[in-house]
Amino acid sequence: MAAFRQCSLDRRLPMPEVRPFHRADRDQLTDLVNAHVAAVVPGVSVSVNTVLSALERQPDEFITDPWVSERITLVAEQRRYVVAAAHLLRYRADAEVGESYRNAGGIDWFVHQPPTSLFPDTEQAADQLMSACLAQLARWNVRARHADGALPAPAVYGLPHPWPHVRAVYERAGFVHTGDTEVLLLARVADLPPAEPRPGATVERTLGEYGTRLTAYVDGRSVGFVEVDTSLARPERHVRAAGLADMSNLHIAAPHQDEGWDHLLVAHAADWLRLCGVDRLLAYESADDQRAIGRLLTVGFRELTRTDRGWEHRP
Repeated sequence: MAAFRQCSLDRRLPMPEVRPFHRADRDQLTDLVNAHVAAVVPGVSVSVNTVLSALERQPDEFITDPWVSERITLVAEQRRYVVAAAHLLRYRADAEVGESYRNAGGIDWFVHQPPTSLFPDTEQAADQLMSACLAQLARWNVRARHADGALPAPAVYGLPHPWPHVRAVYERAGFVHTGDTEVLLLARVADLPPAEPRPGATVERTLGEYGTRLTAYVDGRSVGFVEVDTSLARPERHVRAAGLADMSNLHIAAPHQDEGWDHLLVAHAADWLRLCGVDRLLAYESADDQRAIGRLLTVGFRELTRTDRGWEHRP
């Protein structure tokens, strides 16, 4: 009898409706975004306010965001529930815009609920939404069509490997991975090496390009530096990422790369992060740079996932 009720329910499923995002969708959209974020970075989620703000502008993208001329968010709704959503950007065609972005359009991110007993045909809804995205890009008459998965949360960009359902939608629509692959690594600060003195070496803390910079010196000469960003959970973002930081740079001068300076710098960074109340540290490396990945693995990092950057529409 229960099976009959389920089959009857499935037959009554309404066709998905693809339409522009309404403010009333904000809670369901945020739930869908957070489900995708949680599959990539443990313990991170974003607020409704963060999602809504990201639909209007991306202040962190201070170079490319001013080039955007139009933004639109589309959703696929079934049974009055948002089962898929996408955010599209159109870039201006004037000379101020970088050449690769000029008169281009893109799917900034695309998320959808995998099939469940309650929503068994979400793949159909996702494909309908993708068709609407491509139709919008066609109406914009853009020169090139790109795609990404840049949700408004730390370390969620490209097309992360934990999203095979999104990848399948992209590939069915004719998107091809043309960029590189990056490895996301995560370390518990407690597992990083302790800071120990090294004869003749000093470590100084300054403001760096991407955060707090710790530079190692020997006889007044810099041999390397590391930068950590502890502002991933800024209050205005309302991101649940307390205790999480980014390692933006780990650079060792070529003559000193086999002398253990990476261990010393990471140890001093860990000591600083403990004072900041940070317990987890993210790092990123190209999948082709096995040496850099190996260096991080030896100091306490583990591979979290991989993400494929750069998708182009080639129907």
